[in-house]
Amino acid sequence: MQRAIFCLCPLGWAPWSPRLVKAVVFGCIPIIVADDIVLPFADAIPWEEIGVFVTEEDVPKLDMILTLIPPKVILWKQRLLANPYMKRAMLFPQPALPGDAFHQILNGLARKLPHSNSVYLKPGEKTLNWTAGPVGDLKPW
Repeated sequence: MQRAIFCLCPLGWAPWSPRLVKAVVFGCIPIIVADDIVLPFADAIPWEEIGVFVTEEDVPKLDMILTLIPPKVILWKQRLLANPYMKRAMLFPQPALPGDAFHQILNGLARKLPHSNSVYLKPGEKTLNWTAGPVGDLKPW
């Protein structure tokens, strides 16, 4: 996968495929073949910019679709994938680091809480202040 330009990422056994994680970590442009896929960590990973989306119906035309992608676009996608922040957003390092997958999950869960928008991760922000919510929400742990 590290030497490949494109990595095929069809729908897997879950709402999203672990192949996506591997493709991003190895810097391979994911070819997302799943009409109703739920992509992980959309706050941190610009899937529309780094991936190639192919409908399930268009799989027989995949070779033509890929050969029509200009080299300039391929290089741009590879440069985006080379960003260390992209890889970090997909991994669970020990201990946890700001912007890693653990923080992406917490941010996703925080969006489900009844807070004002001021406590959520804003576009361009890499870390979230988890104590920024209402004072009554702060727990002793």
